[in-house]
Amino acid sequence: MTKILFLLLQKVMTKLSVNINKIATLRNARGGDTPSVLKAAIDCQLFGADGITVHPRPDQRHITKRDVIDIKSAITTEFNIEGYPSEDFIKMVLEIKPDQVTLVPDGPDVLTSCAGWDTIQYQQYLKPIIQQFKDQGIRTSIFVDPLTPMIEASKLCGTDRIELYTENYANQYNSNKERAIEPYILAAEKATEIGLGINAGHDLNLENLAYFSQNIKNLDEVSIGHALISDALYLGLENTIQMYKRLL
Repeated sequence: MTKILFLLLQKVMTKLSVNINKIATLRNARGGDTPSVLKAAIDCQLFGADGITVHPRPDQRHITKRDVIDIKSAITTEFNIEGYPSEDFIKMVLEIKPDQVTLVPDGPDVLTSCAGWDTIQYQQYLKPIIQQFKDQGIRTSIFVDPLTPMIEASKLCGTDRIELYTENYANQYNSNKERAIEPYILAAEKATEIGLGINAGHDLNLENLAYFSQNIKNLDEVSIGHALISDALYLGLENTIQMYKRLL
C-alpha cells in the first residue's frame, strides 16, 4: 500500500510546462498579434498547464523580449525561459527573473535544439553563469543527453536540475521502446543519486509520453511545445493540455 501511494504521489508531482513558441511562429508569419501569444500563455494556464516555457532566440523569429516581459507579468504558474546563455540572454533572464531558466547549447543559427551540453568540456563556462542565476533565486536547469558522465558533470556545474534531451527516445520508441528508454532510466537514477532534479523534453507526444513518465522516476517536469500545439489544431487547446496531463 505504501509503495502504491508513493507511486501515485510521484505521478502527481510531474508538471507539464507548455512551450508556446509555435504560437509566436504562427503570429509572426503574418504580422500583427493574431494569434496572441500572451492570451495563449494565459489560456494554457487556465486550461491546466503547470508552467509556460518560451525560448527567445536572438533573431526573435518567434518569441520576442516583449512577449517575455508581458507573459511574466500576466501568469501565476511557473515561467521557464530556455536559451543559449549569450550576454543578452543572461541580461534578460536576470531582468525578468523567471521561476526557471533552462540553458541549451545551440547557437543562434540552429533551427531547434539538437543535442545536450558537454558538461565536462563546458563546466568552467557554465559554473559562473549558473551561479549568477542562483544568486537571484532563479532555479537553473541544463539540457543534457542521457549519459552518466554528463549527468555527473552537470552536478559539478552547480545546476539545480537537468533536462533530459528526449529526441533519441522519441525516434526509437516505435521500433523498440524498451531499448529507447533504457539510457534515460539510468540517467534519471544517477541524477536522483547525486541530488539533481529531472526535467525532460523534445519530441515527447501523446504516443510516447506515458511510457516515458511511467519509467522515469522522480520526473519533475516535461516541457512540450511542437507536438502539443500541433495536436491542439485538431483537438482544441484545452482538451489537448488535459490529454497530456493525464499521461503524467
